[in-house]
Amino acid sequence: MRHNLRNLAFVLFLSILILGTACQGGEESSKVVLKIGTPNVVKSASILGDSNMGVWTHLSNPTLMKMTEDGKIAGLTAKSSEVSEDGKVWKFVINDDLYWSDGQKLTPDDVQFTFSYLRDNLPSAGWMKSTIENISVEDNAVVFRLSKPYSRLNLEFATYPIQSRHIWEKVDKPMEHTNEGEIVGFGPFYITKTDLDAAVIYLEKNPYWKGQAPKFDALEIHTFSNMDVLSLALEKGEVDAYYKYAGTYPYASIQKLKDTDNFDFVETDNIGLIFLGMNLQKEPMSDKEFRKALSYAINYSEILKLDGLGYGQVPNAGFVPPSMMDFKETEKLEYNLTQAKSILEAAGYKDSNGNGILEDKSGKDMKLAFLTRNDYMRTTELVSEYMKALGIDSEIKTVDSSTWIKQKDAGEYDITVTRSTPWGMLMHANWGTGYFDSRRTGEGVLHVLDDPVFLKLCDDILSSTSDDQLKDYAYQLQDYYAENLPAIALYWNKVETPYNKAWKGWYSDPLYGIFNVDNFLSVEKEQ
Repeated sequence: MRHNLRNLAFVLFLSILILGTACQGGEESSKVVLKIGTPNVVKSASILGDSNMGVWTHLSNPTLMKMTEDGKIAGLTAKSSEVSEDGKVWKFVINDDLYWSDGQKLTPDDVQFTFSYLRDNLPSAGWMKSTIENISVEDNAVVFRLSKPYSRLNLEFATYPIQSRHIWEKVDKPMEHTNEGEIVGFGPFYITKTDLDAAVIYLEKNPYWKGQAPKFDALEIHTFSNMDVLSLALEKGEVDAYYKYAGTYPYASIQKLKDTDNFDFVETDNIGLIFLGMNLQKEPMSDKEFRKALSYAINYSEILKLDGLGYGQVPNAGFVPPSMMDFKETEKLEYNLTQAKSILEAAGYKDSNGNGILEDKSGKDMKLAFLTRNDYMRTTELVSEYMKALGIDSEIKTVDSSTWIKQKDAGEYDITVTRSTPWGMLMHANWGTGYFDSRRTGEGVLHVLDDPVFLKLCDDILSSTSDDQLKDYAYQLQDYYAENLPAIALYWNKVETPYNKAWKGWYSDPLYGIFNVDNFLSVEKEQ
């Protein structure tokens, strides 16, 4: 009898154990997970030291401000902002219902700490040292007192994720600090794990989030170093959507996705662009007539067809794309080789020995150092061919990104094909100024233009507090670009972001595309 009772008890125990495990497995299998595939590979789990990792923290650690779908600046961590008439005092009122994922309340003190900390430790925030004199907390607001008017401060603050004082004040070397485990955040999701071996960043719902509830349970960022493998993962349903910061899904691969009938696309006009940059500190690039001739030598329609596969349009001489605020319709860039040769001849560039290569004004054959990266090889080769038809020889030097940055900053090049990102077009005095202003630093900028007219225009924009005045300056700037051609836009393109039709509600902004808080509160799985 006792033996039978023991057996019965053991059977009941096993049944309960199995039932409990099955229930847990059912809960796990019913969990709704959105998986994003991206070529933006994370090399280090450092949210300040690794630029790609920094992008993913925008969901867990939202910025003070955000850009809306129509390009306006609105509050995010801040519920409102205001600026004094002289443009030197900015006040940001902080939302009072935000909580860190460890349960502590986000306070204005966290915001004050973030910007003081970034100013002192983050190289790309170095501009704050000469611009921000004081940061103080007043009631539920953070107040920035500036050394000079700065009309773009609210835009700048749409790019820096807010960090927790109680975590980061203990970190002495933030650029070297890594954390592959849980990262305390206050957004609707927070990072729970960064698995560098599996190339996946895991995010879960913030249990203390008080705002609109997300419509799915967890998010995974799957990074791919090989675009073909990423595309295959999309096609097989291993990831649900694609994202590339400041970039598009490869145009050549779009039709294959469309043929599956499983994908729709978020299509937006890019405010970034591919352009031909020039070292304006060297001859002949410093000669405006040379730059003008070069602009006529480029076959823009061919570049758009071969490189952009038609997903865009031929640009204007004013550089700034029509998707940007206060766009002005300047003269359309035109391919006219005869006109290009005529301009060079009138400017004194001749082929006196008949070898097919024009001489510069010192009498030497022109052979330009063409610095490029693998991403832009096809475009570089096309531009090199156009230059050769004009009578200008070039030597293409292909390097990786880090070498490109070093040689670009050292001025060890004549021309280069590069791109502007949406943030790059908006930073500094807006409308692409940050790429050219010689006083600006940064990995992607050329900082080669020291023309006092241009520098004053940048300063006037930065000190302006009137929308009407800003529009006038924007028009003046685009006229300056069209007249002086400090760089030549090669094409204006569209950003194509595919997503599986099993998901709906996608929302994109011009700054970060689909990777923004509003999008991940909107997206949901089809029932």
